[in-house]
Amino acid sequence: MGGFLKSFIFKGPTLLTSCLSILVLILFVLGVPIFDLVELKTYDLRFRSRDTRRPSPRIALAVIDEKSLDVEGQWPWPRAKIAHLINVLSKDGAKVIGFDICFVEPDKNNSLELIRQLEEKIGSYGIEHPLLMEFVKERRLLADNDLALAKAIKESKAKVVLGHFFYMSPEFLDYKISPEEIEERLGRIEGSKYPIVLYPKEADFSDLFIPAYAPETNIEILSSATDSSGYFNMISDPEDGVLRRMSLVIKCGQDLYAPLSIQALWNFLDRPTLVLRVAEYGIEGIQIGERVVPTDEKGRLLINYLGPEGTFPRYSISDILAETFKKGTFRDKVVLVGTTAIGLYDTRNTPVSSSGEYPGLEVHATIINNILGQEFLHKPEWAKAYDALVILFLGLISGAIISRLSALKGFLFATGLFIAYALVNRWLFVSSGLWLNLVYPLLTITLVYVCLTVFRYFTEERERRKIRGAFNHYVSRHVVNEMLKSPEKLKLGGDKKELSVLFSDIRGFTSISETMPPETLIQMLNEYLTSMTGIVFKYEGTLDKYMGDALMAIYGAPLEQPDHPIRACESALDMIEGLKGLNERWSREGKRPLQIGIGINTGVMMVGNMGSEQRFDYTVIGDAVNLASRLEGANKTYRTAILISEYTFRRVKDHFECMELDSARVKGKAEPVKIYHLIGRKGSPSIDPEIIRTFERALQFYKQRRWDEAIELFRRVIDVSPDIYASELYVDRCLDLKRNPPPADWDGVFSIGMK
Repeated sequence: MGGFLKSFIFKGPTLLTSCLSILVLILFVLGVPIFDLVELKTYDLRFRSRDTRRPSPRIALAVIDEKSLDVEGQWPWPRAKIAHLINVLSKDGAKVIGFDICFVEPDKNNSLELIRQLEEKIGSYGIEHPLLMEFVKERRLLADNDLALAKAIKESKAKVVLGHFFYMSPEFLDYKISPEEIEERLGRIEGSKYPIVLYPKEADFSDLFIPAYAPETNIEILSSATDSSGYFNMISDPEDGVLRRMSLVIKCGQDLYAPLSIQALWNFLDRPTLVLRVAEYGIEGIQIGERVVPTDEKGRLLINYLGPEGTFPRYSISDILAETFKKGTFRDKVVLVGTTAIGLYDTRNTPVSSSGEYPGLEVHATIINNILGQEFLHKPEWAKAYDALVILFLGLISGAIISRLSALKGFLFATGLFIAYALVNRWLFVSSGLWLNLVYPLLTITLVYVCLTVFRYFTEERERRKIRGAFNHYVSRHVVNEMLKSPEKLKLGGDKKELSVLFSDIRGFTSISETMPPETLIQMLNEYLTSMTGIVFKYEGTLDKYMGDALMAIYGAPLEQPDHPIRACESALDMIEGLKGLNERWSREGKRPLQIGIGINTGVMMVGNMGSEQRFDYTVIGDAVNLASRLEGANKTYRTAILISEYTFRRVKDHFECMELDSARVKGKAEPVKIYHLIGRKGSPSIDPEIIRTFERALQFYKQRRWDEAIELFRRVIDVSPDIYASELYVDRCLDLKRNPPPADWDGVFSIGMK
């Protein structure tokens, strides 16, 4: 179990990231309603974030607005007025007139009943005057508004396209329509069918098309006046009632019908080949001459809205009827006729106007504009595969990078990636019309960041406790805090590094303990070790261990410290000064003062956590460590306080006053090492530099077997500085070697064998 937990701590971020990415991918494939709804809203935001686009100059809107109602009266108007509208637009050169209006009942403004009564009166009086009968006949024609409108449609130079709508289910009707009535109505909109439908062979398309129950058409006299008609049904997205797609194909009975926009455009383009292409997976698209209209498998076109309501030029019908517009305004244009007045408003919720104020008339105009300019939005089949790959990529790249960053940097990276992907997604939408999923990729980034942050909090908190437990008593709080930033350093095993090691030991501790009560001894030892440990921590060293009255410290690990030899030497000097203060206080208390020896060496050694999985210590091992220990013991021989090796001396000679004492050979090592007495910091008055030079010159005479000259200089040092016991030691050595000359291969090296 412990191995699994350790593996999960180090491999957990990758595993967690992979699981989260796969989870989001599954949600994407299955489709989560709330996320899909949010995606639709971000789709709307993409529209609103881009600039309004200029519509085609070949499209105009003739609208029944408030001004028209004020001038012409309440709607519905007499159809003779609509006939006049057609005549005016046709005379001005309009090429196609499309009606987003359905004339489902006879005109209630007709005066035919009065004409009929007049005819009955004339007949009852037996009046058969030809001129009178011709007059009555003319009045009958003038009074029949439906006939007048039918005549205007037939005689118009502009192609007139009427509008109708479909009942999508019987539930929308107050009564049931008989099959015969449905067939009769379908006959009226014969010209609304797609003339060519290309199917693949041997495929079932019964559930492919959007079905309708029955059409609501214009009255017979108007339907027969033109062979062009298109439905104006608009089906909003069921998730939120926003119109984002236009169904370009509706099936009613056995036939497939086109909308008003397609019919109007087809006539505007002089009726090129109009083909509905069906593939095995669904509707492939619609071809109008050389123009191809992409749709989804249900035959729905993503509406590329140009801007908010009012983007297309509008002309009040009252101004058109009064012919106050500039001549040629409608020449060679598609003119769509519909309502915009409050109360008559045929309005929709759209991505560019969610307040329900976007007129359906402008939706038809937008579709015509999209097809004319071939400016389509695309959500191709490959987009699903792309979205899936993006989800996996963003998840894995987020996890790989965030898991290696600090909390703040991870947040900044996740935020930057979040914003960058959103901007790229918007750019693809604006520049190429591509609708790629935004919510699930962003959800992936968010989930990965949040979960990794939580994961890191719990696992790193465990690591922090582990590090604190391992180091809190061995290094300063600052070092612990630095270690918390790199918990991977707390691992079982070691690394080869150049470090400095300090050993400190109390001289004659065994004999001291025999003359002192245990309580007093323990109290003094605790005070001493507390003071020495504080000094180690002061220079950010690592307390390796206590060995009875001895202390071992490491410099340069676990934190990198390029100046670790200097830190070790500074600690040694402060330890000597700190012990002086303790001894002064202990002397006043009647306690016996203590003396210590310190050895320091710098070299390459193994450092790390060593032990077992259950218990381990952070320590160092190697010959360089052993040398430091031997140097600490050698202080007894030279009666010094601090000895350092030549390896440490090379790194600190510009910072401290040192004096070469000897060339020693450590037990078990063939190569000799120069030993230096660390005296003090550069510029300190602890010793006269001339004395140091005299001693070192005497040492050179000693190595050259010039015994008398060496003895003379060593005695001169003794006279000036009797506390340099090494001078006495060398005088005795010289006298002995003078009496008993060494062999020819003698190199002046002293062997250190004691601890």
